[in-house]
Amino acid sequence: MNAQRLLRGPRTGLQVLRAGLRTLRAGLRGWGGVGAMAAVCALAVAFALLLPLTQSSGDGSTGTGGQGVAEGIQAKAEACVNAQDQSPPPSDLDGKTIEAIKAREGEDRKLIVGVDQNSYRWGYRDPNGGPEASLEGFDIDLVHRIAKDILGDENAVQFKAIPTNQRIPAIKAGLVDMIVRTMTISCSRLEDVSFSAPYFLTGQQVLAPKSSTIKGYDKTLDGKRICSADGSTALEKLTEDKAANKAAVASADIGTTVPNQLDCLVQLQLGLVDAVVTDGALAASQAAQDPTVELKGATFTKEYYGVAVKKGANDLAARVNRILEQYRQDGGWQTSYDKWLLPTLGSDSQSAKPPVPRYK
Repeated sequence: MNAQRLLRGPRTGLQVLRAGLRTLRAGLRGWGGVGAMAAVCALAVAFALLLPLTQSSGDGSTGTGGQGVAEGIQAKAEACVNAQDQSPPPSDLDGKTIEAIKAREGEDRKLIVGVDQNSYRWGYRDPNGGPEASLEGFDIDLVHRIAKDILGDENAVQFKAIPTNQRIPAIKAGLVDMIVRTMTISCSRLEDVSFSAPYFLTGQQVLAPKSSTIKGYDKTLDGKRICSADGSTALEKLTEDKAANKAAVASADIGTTVPNQLDCLVQLQLGLVDAVVTDGALAASQAAQDPTVELKGATFTKEYYGVAVKKGANDLAARVNRILEQYRQDGGWQTSYDKWLLPTLGSDSQSAKPPVPRYK
């Protein structure tokens, strides 16, 4: 190990420490080889670790720690609360993310969006529309509105069907510009992606056969097999409550998970599980698809859907927030709700009006 190499970097007030280390190393030469150099290396490492704590670049950031040090400081930040309020204020400015989208040429000049194609009334293909049926639904309406604002053409969209458990990986890998897929804003997800302000309010709810004795998220789930989607907030809630021995799921089997939330409905129809836990808005649409199942009890959480974008793409999140403001104000949001969700959720639902945004 080379002690001088460990200490190499921008000149700071630690020059005195380095000089002392050289003196110490010279004095240790008589110890003979390995033992002396081990002592020098240990001291060198200690001094090197002190560097980012004792010097500053003058702008509040460390001069030598780089990305790793920045992340260490962020980890000490205040705990995330009210994840839905962490989005930047609305803006119509074009930042790097939006400029890159607009710079696409020819057939590639499209907004690339991850969506669902199997969620009835949210993002799906009309089964009566034939093989060329277009995607439609509440989320799809929002995508068209975003594309119209950013690219001037509501049809300038490349849709990519993304499974529930691949939403965050798709964004992180750069496969899509955004995800508009009934995606709940949560503190854990904010570690990996950024979100727009919320565009929909819902909550977790239980879906089960009409003939079932299950009454909701309570003791009637004792011993029951519950399905949820991998990577969903439903699974997070079930796992958390199971670990805490909450009465609703203390003796329930929550081991059945699927890549896509709709797969839980199939599991239920086949009798492989007794209940499904998912967002109430999605569950209502599934109940509309299958008259043998129904929602059981009220929602037992409060969750907000947001448009997910790449971590740090604040210009795109801010633009979506401006679009959402206009979408609410000009009646576009309400028109879409009345068309797609009113038949299943009704006009008295907490979801019947757009949530009021708050920004960081």
